[in-house]
Amino acid sequence: MNNPDNNAASGPIATSTAPRTFRYYDLVMAAFVAILLLSNIIGAAKLTFLEVPFWPDGMWPAPDGIFIYGAGILFFPLGYVIGDILTEIYGFAKARRVIWTGFAAMIFLAFMSYVVVGLPAFAGWECAASSSLQFTGDSDSIPGEICQQTYESVFGSTWRIVMASIIAFWAGEFVNSYVMAKMKVWTKGKALWTRTIGSTVVGQGVDSLIFYPIAFYGIWSTEAVITVMITNWLLKVLWEALLTPVTYAVVGKLKKAEGVDLFDTETNFSPFASEKQQA
Repeated sequence: MNNPDNNAASGPIATSTAPRTFRYYDLVMAAFVAILLLSNIIGAAKLTFLEVPFWPDGMWPAPDGIFIYGAGILFFPLGYVIGDILTEIYGFAKARRVIWTGFAAMIFLAFMSYVVVGLPAFAGWECAASSSLQFTGDSDSIPGEICQQTYESVFGSTWRIVMASIIAFWAGEFVNSYVMAKMKVWTKGKALWTRTIGSTVVGQGVDSLIFYPIAFYGIWSTEAVITVMITNWLLKVLWEALLTPVTYAVVGKLKKAEGVDLFDTETNFSPFASEKQQA
């Protein structure tokens, strides 16, 4: 394949070798890490539900027609969309760098949460919960204790959930990127939707298979773990499919802007390889 020294004005050039610099790679990386961290901070702590009135009564996994899911899955799959865009535009090697960056960011997030949650609460600390909740226990409890309790409920994840989230992200994203890159070569760059959805089916499957058993096995019933795992996986894949037009639009614009169309035909797919190592 061609090895362009600069962007082609007439359109993206098919190549197996990335140029030295890209125009928008850093911005895409920043978006990926931001969505990853925010979906874990904001979305992970809340359970919500979706009521489907036409769902058959008594049918698994929602016998009463109410699907329970973590609010984070509304935005966490956007990370997979951006992961697909990264691999499609910039290749597996560049996506690998972003995945490791996200992995390091999640470890720091876990460390920072552990430290901040563990710090003693100031007695005069007041928050939204101060006037609406009564601290469990002594009636003379100070406002800071109320705020500390609510703060811990949001940011004080157990070590199992933190470990499950970090490991599942790492494995799921690498599998997603690998499948995406391989399918691009197999399809000769055509039918983008097959690899965006296909890679998400496999990547999110690995993510769910790792996260839910590590985080909740022995805490929830086995049936509940399996039910939530499958339900969340299906919702994530459906969300990815619905975002396919957006993915097409972004990929088209970025390919034109960067001037190359990368194919991973000479890539070392080890998660631990450097960008310069070849297969």
